[in-house]
Amino acid sequence: MSTTRKRVYGYLAEFKSASALYKAAEKIRDAGFRKWDCYSPYPIHGLDGAMGMKRSILPWFVFFGGITGTATAFTLAYSTQVVIYPTVVQAKPVNIFTIPAFFPVMFELTILFSGFTVLFGLLALMKLPRFNHPLFASKQFHRATDDGFFIAIEARDPKFSPNATRDLLSEIGGSNIELVEEEES
Repeated sequence: MSTTRKRVYGYLAEFKSASALYKAAEKIRDAGFRKWDCYSPYPIHGLDGAMGMKRSILPWFVFFGGITGTATAFTLAYSTQVVIYPTVVQAKPVNIFTIPAFFPVMFELTILFSGFTVLFGLLALMKLPRFNHPLFASKQFHRATDDGFFIAIEARDPKFSPNATRDLLSEIGGSNIELVEEEES
């Protein structure tokens, strides 16, 4: 007989509308919580500001990925057409000042490296792939893609307290407050 041990993931609370979710997010942010998230069936304008989220660092990753692509393309084109196999066009050797000839390859590798940086950087920042999430075990969370507005506060948050967090969620208008548990691995 095997027993599975469970640990508390956090609380999940439902809100009646997008505006109620927005106002609740501001109150949770002001209460000082750090490990929590909002879930809604569609994007809510300004919700990231209400949650107190900072700008993503993904654009910086993409910028440096593009710079790396440009530098790689230039190095590749210069080394192959000038150093290793000098190209002679109309009795003139190709040199470093023939950047217009290198431009198509530089453009394409810049776009390619930027695209790969977006893909892998986003996966890394989102900590994906994750095949299961504790909220999927919730009885009501499936409505987050249909007509439900939810806030989940994780138990890993330093301000998390089982009773105080539940009271805060009900005080700011949360209903159907559910304690979500996850299986320990």
